[in-house]
Amino acid sequence: MGKGDVKSKKGKLWRGSYGKRRPAKKKKSPVGRK
Repeated sequence: MGKGDVKSKKGKLWRGSYGKRRPAKKKKSPVGRK
């Protein structure tokens, strides 16, 4: 479960992508930076 793991939330944040674990809804979480 690291930055490169796309299946984790951290990985999605790091890659700036969205998915089941990271819905593209703007709540409190910051936008993923590359």
